[in-house]
Amino acid sequence: MDLALSEAREAARNGEVPVGAVILDADNRPIARASNRVEADHDASAHAELLAMRAAARARGTTRLEDCTLVVTLEPCPMCAAAAVHFRIRRIIFGAWDPKGGGVDHGPRLFGQPACLHRPETIGGIRERENSLMLKEFFRALRHHS
Repeated sequence: MDLALSEAREAARNGEVPVGAVILDADNRPIARASNRVEADHDASAHAELLAMRAAARARGTTRLEDCTLVVTLEPCPMCAAAAVHFRIRRIIFGAWDPKGGGVDHGPRLFGQPACLHRPETIGGIRERENSLMLKEFFRALRHHS
């Protein structure tokens, strides 16, 4: 989670929503990492999780990340949860829950749907307070400056 938090802090410094993600291999070694780049890339799909999974797949030369863990600072949205299904991520570890935009434990609860092709193991709430506080501070500052 330290690497993901580092990526999230980098995102905040760049004016992005502070979300960071890391892909770990079967030996828990990082093989890809990313931060949100929605504003920088003018791309609504440039979420940290999606960018990290894409980078890991390119690094491995395969679309299957079956032995990999996605570590992310915020509960994945439905788009990123669906991408994790298609990349066949083995496990997702996330920090803060996202009651409004989450797709794992909130919203559509994608992995619990009968038609879900693959169900990653999920562990939420890791360093939740720290991750949640970073997001709250970012949005508080954003509101204060607008």
